Amino acid sequence: MLNYPTINPVALVIGPLAIHWYGLMYLFGIAAAFWLLHRRIHGRVSGWTNDQLLDLVFYAALGVIVGGRIGYVLLYNLPYYLADPIRIFEVWDGGMSFHGGMLGVIAAMMIYGHRT
Repeated sequence: MLNYPTINPVALVIGPLAIHWYGLMYLFGIAAAFWLLHRRIHGRVSGWTNDQLLDLVFYAALGVIVGGRIGYVLLYNLPYYLADPIRIFEVWDGGMSFHGGMLGVIAAMMIYGHRT
């Protein structure tokens, strides 16, 4: 039988605030995307401004968070959320979907590209 490590989902507790590992990974991913885009855009003549870069990262972050939550609701526990729709907004109870996040980012980038 395989033994699986028990990993605490809470990385850090500061007073009443519990910071989860997945939240840190979202923050790390968004910060890394911003840093890489900033280096790529400002490393050559691209015509992009800092405001455009910030807007792009904001749209992407919003897309991954909203899309991830909607994906979880639709793919994993739809009857539960249909019975009590207000629980869709209870993000502190967990529930994000990679598939939904990916589709959310694609949709956000399409909206951003259309607007600019």
